[in-house]
Amino acid sequence: MQNIIILEPYRFVPPYPSTFWMRTLHFYLPLNLRWNWGVHTVEYRGVEHLRESLAAGHGILVAPNHCRGFDPVTLGMLGAHVDRPFFTMASWHLFKESRFKQWLLRRIGGFSIYREGVDREALRAATAILVAARRPLVIFAEGVVSRTNDRLNALQEGVAFIARSAAKLRAKASPPGKVVIHPVFLRYFFEGDLTAALTPVLEEIEKRLSWRPQRGRSLYERICQVGQALLTVKEIEYLGEAQSGTIAERLAGLIERLLVPLENEWLGGYRDPSVIERAKRLRTAIVPEMVTGKLSAEEMGRRWRHLADVYLAQQLFCYPADYLGESCPQERLLETVERFEEDVTDAARIHRPLRVTIRVAPALEVSPTRERGTGEDPLMRKVRESLEAMMRDRE
Repeated sequence: MQNIIILEPYRFVPPYPSTFWMRTLHFYLPLNLRWNWGVHTVEYRGVEHLRESLAAGHGILVAPNHCRGFDPVTLGMLGAHVDRPFFTMASWHLFKESRFKQWLLRRIGGFSIYREGVDREALRAATAILVAARRPLVIFAEGVVSRTNDRLNALQEGVAFIARSAAKLRAKASPPGKVVIHPVFLRYFFEGDLTAALTPVLEEIEKRLSWRPQRGRSLYERICQVGQALLTVKEIEYLGEAQSGTIAERLAGLIERLLVPLENEWLGGYRDPSVIERAKRLRTAIVPEMVTGKLSAEEMGRRWRHLADVYLAQQLFCYPADYLGESCPQERLLETVERFEEDVTDAARIHRPLRVTIRVAPALEVSPTRERGTGEDPLMRKVRESLEAMMRDRE
């Protein structure tokens, strides 16, 4: 399990107002993407939509998909391209990895959000950024890194809440102003030799499974075989034996086995439709008392085990059962093997070269009020539909 839980009292890390460091570091972004993440080429589509909103003085919320952990760096390239640095809401645990990283994240526009509770300071800061309308605000609406460029997770409705809060304040200003959302779709293309890139990773995982290297199989067959083996290992651990049924049914069954007992204990049986939201609610219930330092070692160990189960359920959910096929885009194979390696070792190696397209959709004007009597938030439905339309275009 990656270290995403910080056992100390939360302290909000505010936005850094000056753009000096961000503009100074803009020249470094292409080198950072190339050296650290393997992105050699960046292409822009629809940037004129964002420039129009900047020229109009709107409060701008940029809502991208979140398929890779370095997406914020990629979005920094868009900010440099339009000569307007962005603010970015980022999980608090990222600021706790080192003093230098906290310093750097703030200088390049990051500020914290506490995902294990209600962070009113972050909400106020985000709203203030949109009301001031000096710099766009980036919020990754999926809430977690999906590592799937061809699937969107459920979008978090907190994005709409922040946008509407700012729209209300801007509408009352003199002169009144607007808040808009620009959905942005990031698509990464692998432009190297996929077999040469993935074979060492698959052989290492096969070795961990005590297999001989399965070199006689196609890349697709090896990936499917490894995936089934890793799923079976977890089924035996939690269910006592490998399960029958389709991959979708087996994944869903294991996720329920992980989450339902925890929801019964911690949430009184409450179940949200979204697995990501279910995981978030459980962490919000489990973590606060752990931070106090008042729990016994036995209870702390029990809660860490619960958090590990929550993390596993979320990771399982990020494997779409119908994502792979004999003729699927090679990037899906790459993403799947990267997630295998990340789940087995907590880190995934960088495969290069990558090309990214940054596609900006036309602005969605934010109304200060929400239409009543609807299920899904109408504003987030528009954001999702816009992202899905861009996702279908693989150019």
